Amino acid sequence: MAYQNRSAADWQRLDARHHLHPFTDPAVLARDGARILCKGDGVYLWDADGKRYLDGMAGLWCVNVGYGRTRLAKTMAQQAEELAYYNAFFMTATPAQAELAARIADLTPGALNHVFFGNSGSDANDSIVRTVWHYWRTLGQPKRRVFISRVHAYHGSTLTGASLGGWKNMHALGDTLLPGFEHIMPPYWYVFGGDLTPADFGLVAAEALEKKILEIGPDNVAAFIGEPVMGAGGVIVPPATYWPEVQRICRKYGILLIADEVICGFGRTGEWFGSQTLGIAPDIMTIAKGLSSGYAPISAMVLSDDVYRVLANGGEFAHGYTYSGHPVSCATALENIRIMEEENLVARVRDDIGPYFQLKLRSLSDHPLVGEVRGVGLLGGVELARNKATRTLFDPTLKVGAFCMNLAFERGVIIRAIRDVLEFSPPLIITHQQVDTLIDETRAILDAAAQQFAVT
Repeated sequence: MAYQNRSAADWQRLDARHHLHPFTDPAVLARDGARILCKGDGVYLWDADGKRYLDGMAGLWCVNVGYGRTRLAKTMAQQAEELAYYNAFFMTATPAQAELAARIADLTPGALNHVFFGNSGSDANDSIVRTVWHYWRTLGQPKRRVFISRVHAYHGSTLTGASLGGWKNMHALGDTLLPGFEHIMPPYWYVFGGDLTPADFGLVAAEALEKKILEIGPDNVAAFIGEPVMGAGGVIVPPATYWPEVQRICRKYGILLIADEVICGFGRTGEWFGSQTLGIAPDIMTIAKGLSSGYAPISAMVLSDDVYRVLANGGEFAHGYTYSGHPVSCATALENIRIMEEENLVARVRDDIGPYFQLKLRSLSDHPLVGEVRGVGLLGGVELARNKATRTLFDPTLKVGAFCMNLAFERGVIIRAIRDVLEFSPPLIITHQQVDTLIDETRAILDAAAQQFAVT
């Protein structure tokens, strides 16, 4: 190992002294110390003290094939020995880049056949913004610059990604909301649906897009971007009426439709991509996370033939990153896809473990703390409520979700909380028995939270 063998306490001290964590309050980290995770195998992680955790989040929505895959480690080492790095500038390419681009084109639906590589979902979405602006300028419509997204959407944490997304706390960090990024109501029936049926609300939520387009002026709108299922914003599964109407509106006004598949892609919803599960035909797609199952940093924007045809006549594409199409990452992603195909993991999510997980997750609906359970495939969200009959949420200052997440860690289970929504995204290899453990532990955590916050 490249690091020294220290005690957990020593690593915590080093970490607190020198490491600025993402999405973390430094004062809380300094007080409580980081959890030092040292080993992973299958769906489990072990910390520096030897405690085992069942990872119900697949890392950060990404370790789809599970931890400890020797094949992936060997692939990375072999590629590093043969050619650890070369860039994609200067009209050069490596076999891994070319092979992976072709494989992605095979897997993505429709005419999404042209791939630009990045390192994370955040920079892939940055690339999309620049590319879309270049697209419209090439077509002689440079006024089309406004992107429309949704409240609670997450599209990355770079300056552009945070502006695309609809997280107010991210916008508040140094006033990072750039001009030209608008946000509309999400298809979040539980919070915004009122007395409407989910089907009727889906149409109302889609209508918000048309109203925003008309408010801005259709000639000023470049694109609409959305996750098929909103992941980090609370696992918001849209009503069935939503996406067909959104697509109709995009086509009506000639704006580009972008599907952010960073979380939904690579089997998570029971198809290779969430767009296939929800019947979306995007012009551009963002992919990352499950592309390599998190074993190596890699992302991509995938362009349709129609979009690429315009760019091909637009002169130099003056954009790129040092590590675009990094050979080790590309080779790892290729091997990851082979594993998924050999083990039929996508079909397994669709036909077996996904339905089982959803059935077990929905068994929590009878709990007094649970307002709504939602999900698809191996994505799940449990919305906590003060009063489930009236859909009254908790005072956010109570941080009920954070209480549940921290208690889960104490009990050896990893789930995530966004606001007061408990989120689940286990590795695609999780077994029925492990799902049982995950849900049983979650019920015990909910029982403790109900007692803590006096809900009966």
